[in-house]
Order: sequence, then structure tokens, then C-alpha cells
Amino acid sequence: MAVADRIVSLLPSATEIVCALGLAHHLVGVSHSCDHPPLIRSKPRLTRARFPLDGLSSGEMDAAVRQALREFGSVYEVDNERLAAVAPDLLLTQGVCEVCAVPTRDAEAAALALVACPTVLALDAHDITGVLATIRLVGHAGGVPERAERCVRDIERRIAAVRARVEGRPVARVLALEWLDPPFVPGHWVPEMVALAGGTLLRGVSGRPSFAVQWAELVGLDPDVLLVMPCGFELAAARADADACRAPLGAVAPRAIRSGRAYAVDATSHFSRPGPRVADGVELLGALFHPDTFPGAPLEGKAAAWP
Repeated sequence: MAVADRIVSLLPSATEIVCALGLAHHLVGVSHSCDHPPLIRSKPRLTRARFPLDGLSSGEMDAAVRQALREFGSVYEVDNERLAAVAPDLLLTQGVCEVCAVPTRDAEAAALALVACPTVLALDAHDITGVLATIRLVGHAGGVPERAERCVRDIERRIAAVRARVEGRPVARVLALEWLDPPFVPGHWVPEMVALAGGTLLRGVSGRPSFAVQWAELVGLDPDVLLVMPCGFELAAARADADACRAPLGAVAPRAIRSGRAYAVDATSHFSRPGPRVADGVELLGALFHPDTFPGAPLEGKAAAWP
């Protein structure tokens, strides 16, 4: 595969990887959801949601997503005219979750319609090892494999530092919720992040998709720590969603709430995206699970006690 010169990223984590590898100047277009780092916010937006997203609660968004899937088969669409105008030679897409970004099949269909016939690279990470592998893939495609290795080594170093600091500490029993209406428990890389930070996840499966449960199934778990982390929600939206589900959260995690160990977190920045900021997420969890081991760790804008 030739080294890419004009890169389009159709998912936020890929955009973050491209920028972490010093390739932001090669980005000629991004998805509507790409917002980090700030320097890419002026790039052409090449995707759009099929329904208004702003300000929806998790319940409202769930209903809208289901409707979009019924009517269109996908939640997002590619702006084919804009994509053709930027003439990419590499198109980054994903195969992890059809609800989170344009799926691989739609990206491939859009690429086939282009005169330039760009290479389509689908990033399909389901655990932290997979995240590191996608960084290497993008580094190879962008002609900077050494930078990718340095980025991977830095992430591994930071995670190892957290593991070393929590070793021998009491393990926190954690209930994490990636969606509230209906409730979903985590999958993919999040259970692994919890374990690396010195916690044990009470519900959820590493390396597999998150899945819906009933509130009644969670009653009686009574975790040490409650994490409200709706996928794709920033901190303020996560807190608002928790407020809307105050009664069921109170029923499943009374001890965590009483002891001040229930938290809403910025899931968008630290948990929803399989990219370089997985290290930030592990560091944040370490500070939440073991505050005496990470004194003074900055939490503002990242996590907040709830309610």
C-alpha cells in the first residue's frame, strides 16, 4: 500500500490517532463527530447524522437510533459530494459499532464511487491490544511507523505506571453503565481499563460489545463505585442523564452513592473512543478507585461526584 498523502477520517478515534502521529496536515476531511484535538475542527465535515442529536437524553437517542436503523439501515451517512471534492487516497473507517460512526460497508460504497479509488482502512479494535494495533496500522499507512511505535510505547508506559501504583491495593467493586435508558453494561476495552486501574467490573465482558440489561438484574450488586459513562456523552450530559435516572441508580448502587463514590464521567474523551486517550481513561479510573494513591489528580471536567 502506498503511503497516504490525503487522509479522510470517518470516526473520531481515527482522527485522534492521525493527529497523535503528527499527520494532521494530511487530513483533508473528518466526520461530523470529530472534535479532538481542537486544530481539526476547521476541517471539512464529510458525514452527518440522519436525525438531530444535540440535547437528546439517552432514552430519546435510543429511540431515534432504532428508527434510523429501521428506515435507513444506518444512523449516519456520507456526504458523497464533499468526499469527492477532497479526493482522498486513504479513507479511515470502523467496524466496531454501527451506532457510533459510519460503518465499513457504507465507507466502502462511498469509496467505490470515487474516481481516485482511495484505500479503505477499517479500524476494528475490541480491546486495548486492538487499540494499539490500530495505531500501528495508521502509522504504517501514513508512512510513520516509528512514530506509531513511540506512541504505543508511551501508552503502555502510562498504563503500566497506573498498574504499579494500584498493585496490592484493595480492589474496588465497580458497576459501570455505558447507557442508562435502557441500561447497558460495558464491553470492548472498558472492562480491561477498569481492571488495569485496580477495579473489578461486576457486569460486562471484555472484548465483546456492550449489552443491554434490566435494572432489576442490577439490584443487589451494591458496588463500591458507580460509574455513569453514557457512550459519546461529555461530563455535563452524563450528569444530566444520571439525574433523569436518579431512582433506578439509587436502587442499584446505594452504598456507592452514600459514600460519595458515584461518579459521572466524560465518556467521550476517556472511554468511548478506541484511540490514544485510553491511557487518560486508565489514569482517571485509577484516581477514582484509589484517590489516596493518586492525591491531587486533576478531575475537573473529567469526572464529578454524583448526585
